[in-house]
Amino acid sequence: MILHISWIDWLIIALYFAFVLGIGVYLKRFTGTGEDFFLAGRRNSSWVAGLAFLSANMGALELLGMTGNTFKYGMFVAHFYWVGAIPAMLFLAIYMMPFYYSSKIHSVPGYLKLRFDEKTRVLNAIAFAFMTLLMSGINLYAMALVLRTFLGWHWDVSMWVSAVTVAGYVALGGLLSAIFTEIVQFFLIWFGLFLVTILGVVEIGGWHQVFSRLEPAMNALWSTSANAGSNGMHVTWMGIILGLGFVLSFGYWTTDFLVVQRAFSSKDLRSARMTPIVASFFKMALPFIVIFAGLIALILSRDPNAHFSLLQEGGRINYDSALPMLIARYYPQGLIGLGVTALLAGFMAGQAGNISAFNTVWTYDIYKSVINKNASDSHYVWMGRVATIAGVVISVGTAYWAKAAPSIMDYMQAIFSWVNAPLFATMLLGMFIVWITPSGAFWGLLAGMGSSFSMFLAVKLGWISATLLTLSDNASDMAANFWRAWWAWLICFIVTIVVSLFTKRKPRDELIGLIKGLTTIEKEKNLPFYKKPEAMAVIVIVIFVLLNIYFW
Repeated sequence: MILHISWIDWLIIALYFAFVLGIGVYLKRFTGTGEDFFLAGRRNSSWVAGLAFLSANMGALELLGMTGNTFKYGMFVAHFYWVGAIPAMLFLAIYMMPFYYSSKIHSVPGYLKLRFDEKTRVLNAIAFAFMTLLMSGINLYAMALVLRTFLGWHWDVSMWVSAVTVAGYVALGGLLSAIFTEIVQFFLIWFGLFLVTILGVVEIGGWHQVFSRLEPAMNALWSTSANAGSNGMHVTWMGIILGLGFVLSFGYWTTDFLVVQRAFSSKDLRSARMTPIVASFFKMALPFIVIFAGLIALILSRDPNAHFSLLQEGGRINYDSALPMLIARYYPQGLIGLGVTALLAGFMAGQAGNISAFNTVWTYDIYKSVINKNASDSHYVWMGRVATIAGVVISVGTAYWAKAAPSIMDYMQAIFSWVNAPLFATMLLGMFIVWITPSGAFWGLLAGMGSSFSMFLAVKLGWISATLLTLSDNASDMAANFWRAWWAWLICFIVTIVVSLFTKRKPRDELIGLIKGLTTIEKEKNLPFYKKPEAMAVIVIVIFVLLNIYFW
């Protein structure tokens, strides 16, 4: 469906593209050193870092993916925002950030080098670089989907226009440029998309009508989780808690450098700890845009009088078109430009987040570590800009792979289960147990990633049934992702411990500042109780519990 948008809509879209490119040109003068280009000078407040922290996460996953998956799986998708995010974000803030920030590292693989050794760092850096390019491709695909849906542009043209824009402002201004635009994009997303939910609720007849017109399998959060066959996602509460709430969530929010990098840009330790806590408030509110939009799209598609349906590609329903189709339904000319710009802002924030994380990990953890160890600081900044351009070009290729996936979320959770799930086991053991050895970490991480990818291939090629992983007669793609992540984490956890029992440990004096028990955390003196991260975390937990009870 191609919309005939007005010149005002075109003007809004054009001004947005010009604005973000202008930011890149302006900020280039402030990125002369590696500290400026890769970590935005480490001078951001907790609010700036917190909004950027969440904005980098609000790419295609949050907008098209979550809305499309709510259409497919129902209210269960809200677990990704609450049990699948909040506990992990608070754990990062309270327990892990002191070790990350105090070690003054440039990246998460950089921590692995200090805690373990070079080979573990390079293994994780290569896996992370591969993952971020795949994720960047998802955002490119999502942007192309919007441009094609609304403007009728060809897939290839849509992808390259978006790719060139992101490559331009990230290559010029580095992380500083990415964070600046992420703040702007954060507010654009909220102002541009919240109206979709409001207009949808009004059309359906109110808040309670949204839930009453759906069966329990699609409108409940926990009450149908005892039996996998009773809910739209076909997963039990155990799969949600172990696979999503523990492994995938903690693996993403505590080890994925894409989001953690924003906290590293904070001006001090307290700001770094507050970064994920500030972001958690907005994370809990996001379902009121994307989940409700998905439920509204589902209700309208079942009503023959509503004349609403999703796009189809080759006879297959494109779930990711749910949100664009709602914008097309509700927004008049003039407002469509704002809605399209909000979607593009979200995708560009997500892609810029992946690209800025990729250029840092490539430059410091692969290029500097393996290829060129003794270059000047200015040379590494140059390499970061080259990596940005190269990363975007490769992302265009991965965008075509994302286009062929059943939905964005299925594709992304599969990737997370390969890389983040086993890495969380490595980080958890390394950060809290002193006798875990470098060899244990390396072989455990390799076994976890290898087993996860092998399980994925075995199911896809029909060698084994997904029900073997889920321990249930019902197994959706998402349920298989949750359980595969759990098994990969467990394999990494066990192999790391067993190998560590028989291999050489690192001297304790080399671990000071890196693990619990050997690190002195600086006390926050003269700070009111209510401003301490621990107090704010308690408030977040209370809201989190109330939301789960209300939507039970």
